[in-house]
Parts: sequence; structure tokens; C-alpha cells
Amino acid sequence: MTFPAPRSNWSRWITVVNFSIAMAWVESAVVYYLRTHLDRLEPHQANPLPLLGSFGPVELVREQATMIMLWTVGLLAGRTGRERFGYTFIAFGVWDICYYVFLKVMCGWPHSWLDWDILFLLPLPWWGPVLAPILIASLMIIWGTLASQFELRPRASKFGAGVWVFSLLGALLALYVFMADAIRAVADGGSAVRAVLPTQFNWSLFGVALVLMAAPIIEQIKCCRRNPIVQLARPACQPSTDSV
Repeated sequence: MTFPAPRSNWSRWITVVNFSIAMAWVESAVVYYLRTHLDRLEPHQANPLPLLGSFGPVELVREQATMIMLWTVGLLAGRTGRERFGYTFIAFGVWDICYYVFLKVMCGWPHSWLDWDILFLLPLPWWGPVLAPILIASLMIIWGTLASQFELRPRASKFGAGVWVFSLLGALLALYVFMADAIRAVADGGSAVRAVLPTQFNWSLFGVALVLMAAPIIEQIKCCRRNPIVQLARPACQPSTDSV
């Protein structure tokens, strides 16, 4: 069997989740204001990325700032590299899911999990149904929780490098699926990229990407089952001990 982490670690988990929920409300409010101003509450419509003054560059910087904020909360919450990545993944996943929940509360969109959304703008516009990023966010929360709350003994933590290669390939494949239509429009110039309005999502290829990205989670669960004793992730001031 496995054991939960000490209370202090779960307190960190709750704190990161609370921060992410609050940040998601701010993000949703900003997007709600922006889309209302641009008449884009429904993002999947003709001329999806109109050029209006400095909105474009400001939005690009805002997206970068959002990523920095999520990474920063992981750095502050974690004490090891593994924990920092774990908390960053938790923050990103919770933020992403709550972002859509709060948009639904604010303006009634999305109408369904399959509504198209413009997910990101760097390096090219990412398009996909709302369900797609939510599935990825769910994987991030699961892996982040395992990484930040449970510490495997050394013999159980030697994951094969192939697991992480699979995960990276899955992430790249998912990015390709999101940007496929924009990539095809690059040759026609920036205006063509901004005018892209996808109508079909490659769920089969995305499903493969999702399975590949889940490889570290599957491997860690297998290790826990093969080596049922795990070290609890220790509070900051707790001395090291080999007993559990």
C-alpha cells in the first residue's frame, strides 16, 4: 500500500490549487473583457484574430506572463526539482480547467466540451475543442500530485528514459494537432494564419498523443505496485529517516 504525504505537503497542494483557482478567475475575467470588446465571445467565427491597435502584442506578452506566474508558484511551493515541476503541473492543470468553468459562469460559453477555442498564440495560433486541453490538464494534475506528494524509494524511481521520450513525443504530437491548420497557412503569410478557422480536429492522432503523454503516470503507478513501500514527501524541517 502507499501512504499519503504529511499534512504540510497536502497544505502546499491545497495552497497551490487555491492560487490557481483565483488566477483562473482573473484570467477568465480578462478574456471575457477582451472578447466582449472585440465582439468575440464566440471565438470560432470569421476573422478570429482581428488586428486592432496594440491588442495583439499585449496579448502575446500576457500569455508569456501567465506561464511565468504558473512556473513561479511551482518554484515557491516545491523544495526539489521533482516537486517544483509537480506543483507547476498542478497549477497549470487547475488553472486551465477552472478557466473554462469560469468563462461558462461569466458569459455562458463554452456551450459544450466540443466548442472550438483559440488556445494559445505562440508560436502560431493553437486551435482545438475545449475538451482537448482539459484532458491534458487532467493528466498534469495527476502527475503533479504523484510527483509532489509521494516520493518513491530509489529502486522504484528509476524510470526508463524511454518513458520521458514517449511523453515528450506525445506533447509535440499534441502541439502539431493544435497548430496543424496554422502550419499549413504559414506559406500564405501572417494574414492567412490569423484567418485560419479549423472545422475538423484529428481526435485519433490526439488520442495517440494523450496516451504517450500519460506514460510517466502509468510507469509511476506500476512502480508503486511493484514496490508498495514509498517514502513520504517530507516537510521542510523534518529530518531524513529511512523508516516509514
